[in-house]
Amino acid sequence: MQAATMDPAEEPPSMLWGLDPVFSAFARLFVRDILQMTESAQVPGIYFYNSHPIYKVDVLGTVVYRRERDDFFCYGVDDGTGVINCLCWKSDLLKEEEDPTKSGGKHSDGAQGGFNPAAELKKLRQAQQSRCCLEIGELLRVRGRVKTSRQQREIMASTYYKVNDPVMAVQIAWMMDVPQLYRVCYDKPLQLQTNATGDSDISSLGKATNIIKEFFKEKSVTKFRPYDVQDLLQPLISSHPHTASADQEPVAGPSACQQIRQLLKEALQVLQDEGIVYRKVMSQDEVYHVTAHDKDLLIAVKDIIREDSKREKYAEKGCHILHILSAVRQRYSLNVSKVALELVLKSLECNSDIISTSDNHYTVF
Repeated sequence: MQAATMDPAEEPPSMLWGLDPVFSAFARLFVRDILQMTESAQVPGIYFYNSHPIYKVDVLGTVVYRRERDDFFCYGVDDGTGVINCLCWKSDLLKEEEDPTKSGGKHSDGAQGGFNPAAELKKLRQAQQSRCCLEIGELLRVRGRVKTSRQQREIMASTYYKVNDPVMAVQIAWMMDVPQLYRVCYDKPLQLQTNATGDSDISSLGKATNIIKEFFKEKSVTKFRPYDVQDLLQPLISSHPHTASADQEPVAGPSACQQIRQLLKEALQVLQDEGIVYRKVMSQDEVYHVTAHDKDLLIAVKDIIREDSKREKYAEKGCHILHILSAVRQRYSLNVSKVALELVLKSLECNSDIISTSDNHYTVF
């Protein structure tokens, strides 16, 4: 197979590769895609799948051929989409030859039931050999760097082992996980280009969340609807039509209004993940409550801690945060997250309404 090289003009700059989380991970790709990945023109040994820079992969498949040398095994691994050669180095323990002069007979054993280091080492060597010496038809998992040798794509394994999967549970889980990774990550092209103002999409989202946070602080907002803060993000969206180059016609794309709505949706999700806002009631009327300014929530949490701390079970250490969370969800709102509760507890503790008796335990004065 002739290794393809990516056009340098289409390749993202190497300085930006670290922004892609796939670059630092063992990518769970199908063998077919590993064989078809294009190699970087900037850095040999780096490959691209859908603009994602990749140099190490994670593969699960059936051994269809094997070759053994003094220092390594060569396994052909078939995952159903293709076959790739995996170079698996032997460990020093596996390469050591057993010295017959060191292997004692029954007279060398200690007392019955005693510990015999030589026998235990032999068992360890046998266990490792059973996991590393595979036969055709057995299931192998390999992690390692991708390499092109003699115009053939192969994997230089850093970790490999035989997978015991009598009921195919591992293979079924793998076949469910990998397509999901493709949908949410690998098949989405990496977006590292900057927009017309020179700000990346990541910084635009960060600016949007900061603008909304400042709005909460300045106006002491207790609750709001998305359209109440939508106009705040207007300066972050360029109203100029997208063009491929200066001398070309505008390219069709999302309108400014659509861009604002999408940015607002992502910013609100970030704020929810951080616990800064939450929705007390899930309904078509999207009402968001600002956690730190929601007096009803603060009172509800304080009341729960005060009442339950009187119970014998919590009298000594106080109420655990998970107990408080469960009680808040039962008595106040099912949609209060753990991170939101942590912000409430921090606020109450700063106001000296409650104290933490130990890690994750709280009580009243």
